[in-house]
Amino acid sequence: MKNKIYFFLSLSLTFLLFSCPDDDSGLVSIPEVDRTIQQVVDDSILRNYLETHYYNAGQLSEMESFTITDIVITELDESGVLPDSDINTMLIDDVITGTTVHEDAEYDYYYLNLNQGGGEDSPNFSDKVRVNYEGNLLDGEVFDNTYTPVVFDLTAVVAGWGRIMPVFNTAEDFSINSDGTINYTNPGIGVMFLPSGLGYYSSAAGIIPVYSCLVFKFSCFQMESNDHDTDNVPSHLEDINGNLDLTDDDSDDDTFYDFIDSDDDNDGTLTIDEDLEPDTDLTVDRDGDGDPTNDIGDGDPTNDDTDGDGIPNYLDADDSESRDD
Repeated sequence: MKNKIYFFLSLSLTFLLFSCPDDDSGLVSIPEVDRTIQQVVDDSILRNYLETHYYNAGQLSEMESFTITDIVITELDESGVLPDSDINTMLIDDVITGTTVHEDAEYDYYYLNLNQGGGEDSPNFSDKVRVNYEGNLLDGEVFDNTYTPVVFDLTAVVAGWGRIMPVFNTAEDFSINSDGTINYTNPGIGVMFLPSGLGYYSSAAGIIPVYSCLVFKFSCFQMESNDHDTDNVPSHLEDINGNLDLTDDDSDDDTFYDFIDSDDDNDGTLTIDEDLEPDTDLTVDRDGDGDPTNDIGDGDPTNDDTDGDGIPNYLDADDSESRDD
């Protein structure tokens, strides 16, 4: 992720690892490590890291406000003794453990919640967020960082972000400086510790080796709800099976995932036009005819169920009524 206002970091798992050729046929591919097996290895590595590293918790708590640059993580020296326990805290004592399923494997991941954030909003796993961040390998090497806030889509970054960012709130407020920069008040601030399976897994990315556990410091400033196919159904609601993966939900089996399908039940009526409930906001001109008082629908296709079978019209091929009828 480079330091641009809008940047989508694509998670690609299409790289192949190759061994030296053992015959005249050329390169031989090495099978990818089973995810469940690799997670056991990764979790051992992460826990060892958390048990041998500390951070400056006391210093942060004394600051009126702090940024990710103030977060200092340090490895214990050979004595294994925590220096100045009034200032420093072992990571293992403060991290929160989360569990998720991704690619049919169960993962543990860890994070520090250093500041919840004072805003009213929390991003969903599929939303856009404006953040500052720094990415590190476990040896401390920085592989990516920002100097000013950037915006990206949580569906286009490594899976761990979509698990952890929804735990935090956005900033409480912001102000624009005379030079155009923005100050954010009371943002969500944390550090995430990810197994490779919630990172790049078997793909190398820049200086990141394959099967690398990753550390990200981050500040969450703002979020925007995503509706990738502009059908008035927020993308997080198009995760029908609730597994935090939008790429395995295809209600009408037309090879288009629901979150990028403008007609989710393939009944010939666009999802947005299956919004039939009475208009509850007479100030919004939904149909663009210049008169906001004559619109049909309340802007939410998920609450329309004409035949009362418990399936909203936009997912029910038996209900093809349109707001344009």
